[in-house]
Amino acid sequence: MPKVSIIVPFNNGKKYLKNCLNNLININYVDYEIIFIDDFSKDNSEEIAKKYKNTKFFYTTEETIGVGNARNLGIEKARGKYIMFVDVDDSIDKNLLKNLEKYIDKNVEMIKYKMKIIGEKEVCADGPVFDLINGEDGFNKLCFEDKYLDSPCLYLIKKELFERTNLKFEKNVYHEDFGLIPELLVNARTIVSTNIYGYSYFQSENSIMRNADYSKRIKKVNDKFFLYDNLSRKIRDMKLEQNTQKNLLEYYTNSIILSIKDLNKKDKVKYKYKIRQKKMLDNLRVRNIKQWLKKSYIKYM
Repeated sequence: MPKVSIIVPFNNGKKYLKNCLNNLININYVDYEIIFIDDFSKDNSEEIAKKYKNTKFFYTTEETIGVGNARNLGIEKARGKYIMFVDVDDSIDKNLLKNLEKYIDKNVEMIKYKMKIIGEKEVCADGPVFDLINGEDGFNKLCFEDKYLDSPCLYLIKKELFERTNLKFEKNVYHEDFGLIPELLVNARTIVSTNIYGYSYFQSENSIMRNADYSKRIKKVNDKFFLYDNLSRKIRDMKLEQNTQKNLLEYYTNSIILSIKDLNKKDKVKYKYKIRQKKMLDNLRVRNIKQWLKKSYIKYM
């Protein structure tokens, strides 16, 4: 059984697959497997992946929105002790797994590392660093200080955690990461957050163009509300400290408020009303002037 399963979902990834494969097969580690999940590609990109030995290849059988279904299939097929997610147009440092091995050997359930954003200029995504603690405390440290808390590509996650909690990515929604990773965190028995920069996110023109699709932007806002409602229904049964419950609800609410800022005036009014109707402003605790302004932005529109 390999220590790590690297899961790469893709849809029409022909442009990126070769670079992705070359990156992953040349990392400085031995005990790992690469699993590619073709999520209904129409560009014959799978032919590139099939040329490489020592990789596994699977097809999703249901065409869905987002990558949740493909990632779930990857988890199901993985034989590794740990799961790693890599997007097809990104890369990892060749020494990342080697540098994280001491945490793998300690059976830490979630191992967080950091990201470099590669665009017109390179930016390092900072966030809290801490040694071994439980997942609930880890979430509370990360939730207001790490804007990439919910990216699955920045964690090594023990497969046993998925199995023990029966948690999966939601299908047919955008922001499936936002819906899952915070829940995994508060359920993890152990977590570390390292200062190791091991993941490179390439901010491509395609990434920017996806944000320009207004109908998709609306769908993303609606999906965040759906995920918030899911959490609200479950949170009382999650056996969490009261402060953690408040932080979870505040984290989700902040993210929703941020997502409506780029909408047109009519839609802003619509979703601000929805926030007030759901009494989500009660989740926002005012600790500084910035948070007061955010709450006032919705309350006094």
